[in-house]
Amino acid sequence: MIVDRRSVLMGGVALAATLPAQARAAAAPMRVGERQPAPAWATLQRRLLDANAAACEAFYAKYVGKGDRLEVFERWGANDGPDDAAEATNDWVLLHAMGGSDRLLDLSRRFFEGHLHQYTAARTIDVPIARKGMYYREFPVQMDWQHNSEGLTSFNLFGLSIPRDAKLKERTGRYADFYTGRDPTTRNYDPKLRMMRSMLNGSRGPMLREATPLDWAGDPFAAGERFHMEHGETTYAQTLHHYDEYGDVVGDNPLNLQATTLGLNAYALGLGDRFRGWALDYLDAWVDRARANGDILPSHVNPDGRVGKDWWKGVYGWGFSPLVPQTGQREDRNRVTRSITAFMNGTLLTGDQVYMDLWRRQREALLDKAVQRDGKLMVPTMHGADGWYSYKPAPYRTNGFELWYFSQRADDRAAAGDHPWLAFLEGRNPNYPIETLQQDMARIAERIEAREKDPTTRDTRLADWPIDINPASARALVQLTTGGLHIARPPWSPTTAPQGGVTLHCRLRYFDPTRRRAGLPDQVAALVTGMGDGHVDVTLVNLGGKPADIVVQGGAYGEHRIDRVQAGATAQDVAARHVTLQLAAGSQVALRIAMTRYANRPTLAMPWG
Repeated sequence: MIVDRRSVLMGGVALAATLPAQARAAAAPMRVGERQPAPAWATLQRRLLDANAAACEAFYAKYVGKGDRLEVFERWGANDGPDDAAEATNDWVLLHAMGGSDRLLDLSRRFFEGHLHQYTAARTIDVPIARKGMYYREFPVQMDWQHNSEGLTSFNLFGLSIPRDAKLKERTGRYADFYTGRDPTTRNYDPKLRMMRSMLNGSRGPMLREATPLDWAGDPFAAGERFHMEHGETTYAQTLHHYDEYGDVVGDNPLNLQATTLGLNAYALGLGDRFRGWALDYLDAWVDRARANGDILPSHVNPDGRVGKDWWKGVYGWGFSPLVPQTGQREDRNRVTRSITAFMNGTLLTGDQVYMDLWRRQREALLDKAVQRDGKLMVPTMHGADGWYSYKPAPYRTNGFELWYFSQRADDRAAAGDHPWLAFLEGRNPNYPIETLQQDMARIAERIEAREKDPTTRDTRLADWPIDINPASARALVQLTTGGLHIARPPWSPTTAPQGGVTLHCRLRYFDPTRRRAGLPDQVAALVTGMGDGHVDVTLVNLGGKPADIVVQGGAYGEHRIDRVQAGATAQDVAARHVTLQLAAGSQVALRIAMTRYANRPTLAMPWG
């Protein structure tokens, strides 16, 4: 039986389906802050924002050329294709949305346009699907969603800064409709069976045959001779053989759920409730499949919509351990756990924790299959024709951290493990803000040095090469200013599932009402010092010599309702998505913000409409 989760109650509070996109705010700013010397973390935070902007500008000058095209050898392939090119400016949009320079947004927009033209013009000779262009209708012609989502990392965050942009809205709706079933030219999605028809899909539709190594690896090229290969191949033959066992693509795979981020953004940009309805229909289908499969999310759905005894099959599935040609060893490549970020979309869209409950039940099911070896509890991470295998020390790949972040339940806290950031939020690691900000400053310096020493040229570098030189460093800023998750490439901590192309999940977001833009106002810093189910503690600092107005919003999409703001003995009831504050010159203030999480439907509308 399919549960209708379009209108649910969360903690006794009805979802605000009828609220306008711009929620109510106080008529006049709440004046807060007492003049105090600026704390070291606040000064360092603003320095980090400035350092990011300068380093990214220099990176752009070296690696992006005429027509805002990436200066690389263009080719098709899962290792080094268009999705890797699109990732060259990862986190630049996110940095802008947190208060970074307007140049970061400008360069990100220019680069996105340039790379669309670049890879629409780029063509294959041998790979059939891309002979008329690697992009069609400004989207990859046919690839899996591990790679599609990575290529959309910047695109999926543009709405945080430019939600009124007409081109962004049109593209988001068009991209989403490649997967909703509305676009008759693609037919990636079967709305009756509530499934994607293939793991390889895109603007030219799904692949409905067995994939070949060529489809994945791309045309022959001088791999290992002229180009550095990220995965260690030394010849094109090895690159091709890397994909010898990547043929099982027909039918659905949970990685396809990453497409729901397009539906979420289309809805949040105001393009219509049908996008929300599609995303939830598709997510609900997978919730039902997991329940019917012993609470394990299957990695394969047959073309007729059934989940059979071979539920563990498919590329990147529970049983996917292909041979690595350069080592002769098998490597486990189960990517099912990466799809948890799509289920986060479900909770964001509805306020219903059922989408995260699936992962709690799966964690418990895996723990039930654990065995004791040498005094350690070992949990299976793979499943094949002969049953479970590849046991790792518990709680490996149980997604405990994400579960706790969304539920804030005490019984989930133990499974979340420990991490310096969590220790800080719990009052056990007071030096963390300075330490993590310094780490990101050091990371920028390392990337600058790598750029300056880089001997490659356009003809000797592949599209994945600049990714590890991109200096943008957002992790500390996301954690400290927003109380949020930085889920991105390269692998972040504490989660076990690095992933690109996901949205921002956070407790607070900020806007500058004077400049009418997203992010912390100039000279303002923020530090989330604690959070629980119904509150978040944050310290705001005005480093400037004049009062500063700031809008504080509950969540990246206004999904959390701010109920009350307290500053010492002063308090104000709010009951809205956001509140406007005025910080006195040279002041700081510690706030406790009472909130009801996931009380509102998500919107990307700015606080002023």
